[in-house]
Amino acid sequence: METVAILHYAGPPYVGGVEITMAAHARVLAANGYAVRMLTGKGDATGSSLTQVTIPELASRGALLETIARELAQGQVSATFEALVDQLSTRLAEALLGVKALIVHNVLSLHKNLAFTAALHRLHHSGLLPPMLAWCHDFAWLDPLYMSDLHPGYPWDLLRQPWPGVRYVVVSEDRRGMLAGLLGLDPAEVTVVTPGVDLAAMLHLGPTTMDLVDRLGLLNANPLLLLPARITRRKNIELAITLTGSLQAYGYAPHLVITGPPGPHNPANAAYLAELFAVREASGANVAFLYEAYTDAAGQPLPVSDAMVADLFRLADGLLFPSRYEGFGIPILEAGLVNLPIFCSDIPPLRATAGNAATYFQLDEPPDQIARRMASVFAADPRTALKQRVRTHYTWEAIFHREIAPLLADG
Repeated sequence: METVAILHYAGPPYVGGVEITMAAHARVLAANGYAVRMLTGKGDATGSSLTQVTIPELASRGALLETIARELAQGQVSATFEALVDQLSTRLAEALLGVKALIVHNVLSLHKNLAFTAALHRLHHSGLLPPMLAWCHDFAWLDPLYMSDLHPGYPWDLLRQPWPGVRYVVVSEDRRGMLAGLLGLDPAEVTVVTPGVDLAAMLHLGPTTMDLVDRLGLLNANPLLLLPARITRRKNIELAITLTGSLQAYGYAPHLVITGPPGPHNPANAAYLAELFAVREASGANVAFLYEAYTDAAGQPLPVSDAMVADLFRLADGLLFPSRYEGFGIPILEAGLVNLPIFCSDIPPLRATAGNAATYFQLDEPPDQIARRMASVFAADPRTALKQRVRTHYTWEAIFHREIAPLLADG
């Protein structure tokens, strides 16, 4: 197992934008087969395949560090500073033995501990460090608040001169231009890797749901449609499948998830399920019946919990509910609670609940006409497109595979 070290002044569980990013990096690296070594001045990171190495002199605060910082702010590079650089050079070299790559946050662009910066530079210049990714969130030399603390020459110039062989990484195109200008680099030499979101944590998705979502490729749905119902004829599921297939003609790649099993009280429901499978095949629609997809090792259907259904409501882009008749229609309430667009048949119980918050269709309306109206609703609401883009491009897992893994492979 290859080891990647993550370096910063502080680490998780301390809360800050950089520390949150470090925790996400550690989590996604471990999930993809790397061992992670966290080197910080303070922190207590824990997790699978993660080792915390705490060297207090790497922090940004402390009696010795604050004394040195005051000297540096006055332009004085003291013997105390140089002694700390010597000490940290030795400590870092020992702590980084066996590491494949370094991800260093802010230390090459911020002045919060210039002895840390200088020690890294000494080791790098001597060829004693593995390949380094310099994740630069903040730039001391471009921040008016810090200009009085900075002076020409060593060690301050280490923050505005490119280090040979280091790959610089920033979090946005705006920051790419800023850093390239500061270091005198071609912008192409600076890589943009945005922060991401932890989808499961943000939407409170359970691990079983996430396993199902990954296996069915639901994050790639555009849109993801939900039909929470048992498989009975009155639910008109064949229309939902047909509509899902018809949406493809309008440039969409929809997925439909049907949560329920065949109704238990009518023997004909098993035959209805077979008919629905045939409709799915004929339509070319991407449709998942959890009765078929969510099973045990022997292939027997597992019960779909209320928690999993709630997870899917939070993840979905729309409720598709084409029932021929209902006594009430609880899914309309559930969709309203999570602000989910509703597409449903125009029958009295559903209209009484949804009012003007739903897109209705008649049961005898041509499916293509309904699909066209659904497509226009999605096209008119940019939040749907953003939600889909976040699912596919801005989860930490997606960012790892698209951006971080190639950087590590390139060395």
